[in-house]
Formats: sequence, C-alpha cells, structure tokens
Amino acid sequence: MAETTGAALPKGFRSAELGWPELHRIPHPPRRVPVIGDVWGADIRTPIQDSLRIGRQLGPVFRRKAFGKEIVFVWGAGLAAELADETRFAKHVGLGVANLRPVAGDGLFTAYNHEPNWQLAHDVLAPGFSREAMEGYHPMMLAVTERLTDRWDLEESAGRAVDVPGDMTKLTLETISRTGFGHDFGSFERSRPHPFVTAMIGALTHAQRRNAVPTPLAPLLLRGATRRNEADMAYLNRTVDSVVAARGGSDGEGDLLDRMLATAHPQTGERLTPENIRRQVITFLIAGHETTSGALSFALHYLSRHPDVAARARAEVDRVWGATPRPGYDQVAKLRYVRRVLDESLRLWPTAPAFAREARRETVLGGVHPMRQGAWALVLTAMLHRDPDVWGADAERFDPDRFDAQAVRGRPAHTFKPFGTGARACIGRQFALHEATLVLGLLLRRYELRADPEYRLRVTERLTLMPAGLRLHLERRAPATEAASALDCPVAGTGD
Repeated sequence: MAETTGAALPKGFRSAELGWPELHRIPHPPRRVPVIGDVWGADIRTPIQDSLRIGRQLGPVFRRKAFGKEIVFVWGAGLAAELADETRFAKHVGLGVANLRPVAGDGLFTAYNHEPNWQLAHDVLAPGFSREAMEGYHPMMLAVTERLTDRWDLEESAGRAVDVPGDMTKLTLETISRTGFGHDFGSFERSRPHPFVTAMIGALTHAQRRNAVPTPLAPLLLRGATRRNEADMAYLNRTVDSVVAARGGSDGEGDLLDRMLATAHPQTGERLTPENIRRQVITFLIAGHETTSGALSFALHYLSRHPDVAARARAEVDRVWGATPRPGYDQVAKLRYVRRVLDESLRLWPTAPAFAREARRETVLGGVHPMRQGAWALVLTAMLHRDPDVWGADAERFDPDRFDAQAVRGRPAHTFKPFGTGARACIGRQFALHEATLVLGLLLRRYELRADPEYRLRVTERLTLMPAGLRLHLERRAPATEAASALDCPVAGTGD
C-alpha cells in the first residue's frame, strides 16, 4: 500500500481500535469494566508505574483502556526495535505531548511530522549542538554549578540536608537559560522555585491529568485546573517574550536564541517566525532542564545508596581531573565510569519514560499484529530498559557496569532509549549528557553523599519522572590535591 501524506492522517488522540484490526490478540488487564475500562487498581497520579506493573504481568505488548481511550503499550526489545525502524514508523504526537501544543505548538518536541517548522528549526538549530558550540557552553556550565556548590556548602556547614530535585531543577534551568538564551532566572537566590518552574510543572501536570479524564467531562471536572493551566501558559509566554525582547540584535553566530533570530535555512533561506521562536524557546526551557534535573536526581540517589559505586566514581574523577582547577571540555568525556552511573540511572528511570510511534503505512508488528496507517503504540521505555531477555534476571538491580564497552557491544540495538529514537530523538541529548556528567564529577569531587536511611524511593510523574522528597546530607571531602576544591574560588571571565 502506498504511503499517504502526513496531512491526511487524523490528529489528536486515536483510540487503538481505530488502528489495530485484530486488537483482541493483545492482552489487557482482567476485570475490565464496560465504559470506564481498566480502572481497578489504577492511580491517575502514577500511570507509568501502573503500566510497569501491568507490563510485567501481561508481557511485551498489552493494552489499557479508560473511558473509551485505548492504548497499546510495547516494551519487548524485538518489538521496540521494529518500531524504531524509520522506514516503517515515525514519531506519534499524542497523549500528554499533544496536550502541550497550546503552549509549545509546532516546537521541536510537539510538532506533527507534516509541519514544516520542525525541519526548519532542526536544521537551523543543529549547529548549536556541534562540538564547537558545546565547548562554548562549557564555561557557563561550570559557573552555574559553582552557584549550586556555594549553596550546598552553606547547607553542609549548617548540618542541613539538601533538596536534591529542587536544587537540580534550579541548576538545569539556569544552565539552559544562560547558555541558550543569555537569561538569568536567579534561581539560587530564591527560597522558593522560580514562577517559571511552578508554571512549567503546572502545565506538565495538567497535560498528563487530561489523559485520565473523559473528554466530554473535562470541561466540568477540570474547570478550575483548566483556568490555572491557562494562567500558567500565559506566564510561560510572557516570560519567553521578555527574554526574546531583551536580546536586541543578533548575528546568528552566538547561542540558540541568536540562531533562531538571525539564521536563515542554508538551502531555502527561510527563517523562523516570531511565534515559532517563542514556541522553540519554551520547548528548550522546559525539555532542556526538566529531564536533565530528573536524571541527575536519580543518579545522586543511587550514588548515595551505593557507596562502593560512589567511591569508584570519585576515584576516577580524582585520577582523571587530578589537580586541574577547572576541568576542560575534553576532560568530561574521560569520566567513563561516571557516565556509566548516569546511563544506569537513565536505564532504571528514564526521565522521559515513554515515546509513541505510528505506522507510516499498513504493516504487521512482530509478524502477528496488523496495524493500519496511522495506528500507534506507546513504547514503555522504563519497561524496555528492564526487559530480562536483554538486561538479565537482575534487571532491577543498579549496576553501572552494564554500560562498559564490552557489555554495550554485546546488546542488540534499540534496547536503550532514554532520548527517544530516530529523526525526532532529542536534539539536545549531547548537551544534557555533557552537563550531567560534568555536574556529577564536580559534586563527587567535592562531597560525600549521605542517604537518609528512612528514605524509600518514590517517583513523581508529570509526563517526566522525578524522585519525590529526596534529601541528602553532605560531607565536604578533604581535598586529595591542592585543586580538589577548585570551585571555592570564582574565576573571572566565566560568565558569573
């Protein structure tokens, strides 16, 4: 069957029975109730964790239904590899992602495949994540981390535990806003989260909540929440408009905002419109800090719970960075074991816990399940990363050595997907990985991390994942070298 244009496909939510002719072959939870669906044991606050539990019970492909909306979930490695085939499948914008379109529109993350601004923005912005550009961002990443350690030093000296998710959110927001858009939110000077963060969390939470409410009842059940969401979106728009207005002239050779304002497409000469620039800035500010802050928070949790891993990672930092006062860009990539710690944290809790794929044309998934063009499935990344056929019977165990070079070479492709897949995978993944590895190295070099023995990991879901209520006690390390406490002294010219 010939592939039709993307514009011919329906938009918004498409229930599974519209695209899967033999849906009866796919298992669903027992005790399904007419009309309302699979509600027994479900918690609208934790749909991903509910799906992990159900996936373990029902196998690598299953379905869930609530109030007439049915979704097919996939987590088996073989099926996920098929869905990653760009010749057969493409990104599907649905569920909570589509619910963000009122504020993010045709930004890189929320654009439909047929919308031309996605390719235009991707081509204009891709040089902003080149090696040369990344080296330019590196000093600013150091400077922002310095602000974090100043705060943590005060907390440590006072004997107080630090709020890990809150402080990681401040860190990553300041990093993307300053490196990408030249804006300082002053997060570390605030006792409460910046209103931008509050509005962003509100928008993400509302987008997820709308998935669990029957569409006809949403105006009634979510009346107050909808008003708050509209206020949140208006605040996000006003904030970004002020950031753009403050920029003035641009030559297209600076940060991401410069490129958006001044760069024309190299082949077509097209430029991004002011409205699309606003949407791209909102996309980067949200996606560029929310997922990285979660990844850092989970990694710090696991480091605090596994002192042997922390000691090994810390020894690597001391060995590789030595007496270097401020590690250079190239020195970050040499922290191979620290990077494994980060990857293993992303394996167990990928902060973007799922991604959706739709059929470009009629096809059969796994040789068993026919799909019409436009039919879609949700790849449950957090369960794919726990597939015992790939990761072993101990897949729930934290073990960074799963990511040593030999182990990685021995695994099939498409089994580790924390940044999505294909052409629409996260454009900023190298930025996020460099930032997170650098931050972990700096924190390990400076502090011992002490876990609260009473704490049990709880995961908050707001489209992304974050450890809830995670606090750690710190202990300043005795410097192994004269420069091990290099961040004590700010250096002129770093942008702070």
